[in-house]
Amino acid sequence: MPRLSTAVRAAIVALALAAAAAHAAGYPERPVHVIVAFPGGGAVDLVARAVTDKLAANWGQPILVEPKPGASGNIGAQLARNAPPDGYTLMMGAPFLTVNPALDPNSKFKAADFAGAALIGATPNVFVVPSTLPVNSLREFVEYAKARPGKLNAGHAGTGSFSHLCALLFADAAGIELAFVPYKGQPQVIPDLLSGQLSLMVLTSTFAIPHVKSGKLKALAVNTQVRLKELPGVPTVVEAGFPPEIIAVQWFGFVVPADTPREVINRLNAEVGKALMSPEVIDRLEKIGVVVMGGSPEEIDAFIRDETERWARVIRNLHLSAD
Repeated sequence: MPRLSTAVRAAIVALALAAAAAHAAGYPERPVHVIVAFPGGGAVDLVARAVTDKLAANWGQPILVEPKPGASGNIGAQLARNAPPDGYTLMMGAPFLTVNPALDPNSKFKAADFAGAALIGATPNVFVVPSTLPVNSLREFVEYAKARPGKLNAGHAGTGSFSHLCALLFADAAGIELAFVPYKGQPQVIPDLLSGQLSLMVLTSTFAIPHVKSGKLKALAVNTQVRLKELPGVPTVVEAGFPPEIIAVQWFGFVVPADTPREVINRLNAEVGKALMSPEVIDRLEKIGVVVMGGSPEEIDAFIRDETERWARVIRNLHLSAD
């Protein structure tokens, strides 16, 4: 077979790059689908809609947000992984993307199957208990739990979910035994938490703050480095006497299949960045407790790599698995 000359090879590469750039310039030319790997109405879904509503208005193209819950996010992630890498199927990434593959060696996806498109923000987590539980601090809860080993129920949004891992890290650091009860998502946990059937939940501020302010839940600590302005009287976990290693925040960002053209990713990143500067989007995100972050595709890729390494180490140290 005759070899192509250097000039011909360069021309082919130039044509391919030009075609990719032209594709990106016209993107999107049809409706875009956004997979949410958890139930509608949850934090991941609410964040997705806050941003995609603005994107759809800016683009003049429909954006279809599609909740695909199940298996702690695995079902949605597999659907997104197998989608054509053309920018027309996004997924709202969150900690499950970096956690689930470490929990299950046979996982059908890994974080490296995706490319980061745009980091949207993060929401803090709050340690909450029912208002009827006779404790008013995290230390008091620990003493209460030690007197009742294995008898206090802690709700979470599924095995390996962020709420599960945060509660496990806390229980391990505190030396207490809790009975962990899985649910399909955080909204599904709240009724049992309010009724007192559950004794503890590490709840995103999105859902925690309204119930704390109404007096139906008590906030014992925030799982952040600084106090929340919405809950100024609630200490951080470090102020409550626990190690900083248990600090974790729930992040949100758009990811796409790894082979998506870089030009499309860059355009998507720029468009999301523009949306995140909109006062109406900022207002919607702040109302659900999300701190806007933003950043380049390279920054979200690096962030996801760091989170993947961190949670793999935590899961290994706690001897956790999906079973």
